[in-house]
Amino acid sequence: MNMELPSGVTNIIERLNMAGYEAFAVGGCVRDRLLFRTPGDWDITTQATPQQVKALFDRTVDTGIQHGTVTVLIGKEGFEVTTYRVDGEYEDGRHPKEVSFTASLTEDLKRRDFTINAMAYHPKQGLIDIFGGEQDLKEKRVRCVGEPTERFTEDALRIMRAARFGAQLGFTVEERTKEAMAELKERLRMVSVERIYTELKKLLLSEHPEYLDLMIDTGVFQVVIPELAEAVEQEDIRKKMLKRLQESPADIYIRLALLFDTCLKGEGEDKKDAASKLLRRLKTDGETIKNVKNLVFLADKELEAEEIPIRQFLSHYPEDLLMRYLAIREVETGESPENQRLLAEKILKRGDCVSIRQLAITGSDLLEMGVPHGKKIGEILEYLLNEVLKKQELNEKEQLLKMAKQKL
Repeated sequence: MNMELPSGVTNIIERLNMAGYEAFAVGGCVRDRLLFRTPGDWDITTQATPQQVKALFDRTVDTGIQHGTVTVLIGKEGFEVTTYRVDGEYEDGRHPKEVSFTASLTEDLKRRDFTINAMAYHPKQGLIDIFGGEQDLKEKRVRCVGEPTERFTEDALRIMRAARFGAQLGFTVEERTKEAMAELKERLRMVSVERIYTELKKLLLSEHPEYLDLMIDTGVFQVVIPELAEAVEQEDIRKKMLKRLQESPADIYIRLALLFDTCLKGEGEDKKDAASKLLRRLKTDGETIKNVKNLVFLADKELEAEEIPIRQFLSHYPEDLLMRYLAIREVETGESPENQRLLAEKILKRGDCVSIRQLAITGSDLLEMGVPHGKKIGEILEYLLNEVLKKQELNEKEQLLKMAKQKL
């Protein structure tokens, strides 16, 4: 078969070949090309050592030279070139204690995680598929290279990657691989929470977030998210959660909020605090924590299709959170919030006052009026905003000053 490679990849392979070294495109880029997808990046594997690679190319970066990886710059693009290697003992369940370079492509491919990621391609030699990856692609199957327990013992994160690749590609996970996931799930406790969350996020954002069921079936989910273990083991909650994820838009804030709202105990502030605590443990970023905890808090609250409550909502939360909230309500209730969306768009397009900074007066105006410095100014501005949210025509300076005097 012929596979179209970027000119930069072809140039690197040709130059390495001319110098007497084997070189191939390898891994995910080959898999994606066979699936007629556009690879996110291109990796090259070669017999040449990092120093030999650097000697052949003018512009290189030592991105992972201790593991044999050099980035070769061609124009404005960078391509990772990694020496054939054999991994040493994995002491931490994630990284090899040491790596050794080898002259054998077979040995290099043998250490990779799944057959679909263990294929190489050369412009003249064609596809190198020692472990049946192409057939697994055709049969839509995720299968470990060699013995699954060995691959998962080497790198426990591969356990989650198996489920994630299944979700991203819509593939089933081969039975022996699935058994090894369940057998070695406890090794995931050795993996950093940041890497756990990265894999969870990729699965949730995939076209098949319902593949979370595979993680639950194998007990993997209960190990990495123990806060939700009791809930997901209840059939009714589990089915509801998977259905909601499947029906929701591919937005990480929405899908996390649906997961937590369905599975966390309590309501309102309690559920919001529990979601925040869980996300902090997973060391997610502040923006994710803020958005998800607010969506969890709002998830079971109704928003009437009227201008006043929508303006009041927008006075507390930004437009993008409103749209996410409406998406969650549609999933949870099965009813379209189109009227609320249209009213919100109308309010925003019209430029209605929904915040203190949009009021026709400021704190300085209140000071000139004789209001003392301090919290009284904030209280009056908050009062004025609440009135304006109900009646927009009140947002005129003279009218607001008059109302402020009456309030005093």
